Amino acid sequence: MEKINMTDLTILILVRLDSISRLQNILIVSDFLCSHLSAEIHIREASSFNNGILARLLSNSVIYEWVEDNSPILHKTKHFNKMLARVDTKFVSIWDADVLCNMKYVDQCIEKLRNNEADMALPYNGVCLDTSEIIKELFYNSHDISIFEKYYQFMQRLNQHRLVGGAVIMNTEVFKRLGGENESYYGWGDDDFDRYIKFMNNGKKIFRTNNILFHLSHERGVNSNYSSKVREYLSKAELYKTIHTIP
Repeated sequence: MEKINMTDLTILILVRLDSISRLQNILIVSDFLCSHLSAEIHIREASSFNNGILARLLSNSVIYEWVEDNSPILHKTKHFNKMLARVDTKFVSIWDADVLCNMKYVDQCIEKLRNNEADMALPYNGVCLDTSEIIKELFYNSHDISIFEKYYQFMQRLNQHRLVGGAVIMNTEVFKRLGGENESYYGWGDDDFDRYIKFMNNGKKIFRTNNILFHLSHERGVNSNYSSKVREYLSKAELYKTIHTIP
């Protein structure tokens, strides 16, 4: 299989292995990306203990790092900014550890970015479907994305909102100039919407493909939902501020 040339792209993935499903998913995602793209893939594992399992199982072509993080809540935005600071490619992607899509749509996004027709590009239309464990297993045995495309009608939407995160590709310089991730978001929350609205409010060009994003099923713990009602309120309040900020 010929890889798509994306040597001008760095893909950032943050993971915390809080279940066996999470481990399986990051291996599926990293293997799929490595087999289809000639991009730099940087995976950061943040946890309180380094068991070395993920490092041993990942492809040698992946740039992997483990960092100590003793907080039960994963401060995603802070970790991504640390990773972003070391990116020197023209384009950067923030990619969820549990999502996949047809790579031809990633190629469409990169072409739009290269031609200065977009500053942010999303390889899906806002619809993200949860695969279910059964369909995920079918994919695991074949590594053929058409499995998901064939059985999508049997999947449930991950969220009824039109989503703007999970797989986002941006012009690195523009993203850094806009401040990168908003570290006021602590844990699971509205950081994806914040990033998208920040680009939109600053008049940046945003492109979407007409495609579906697939979410690999896993158990949902404290880092897959608002960790508390207070955190939910703070997240919504921060998003409100971003929506009403005049550049």
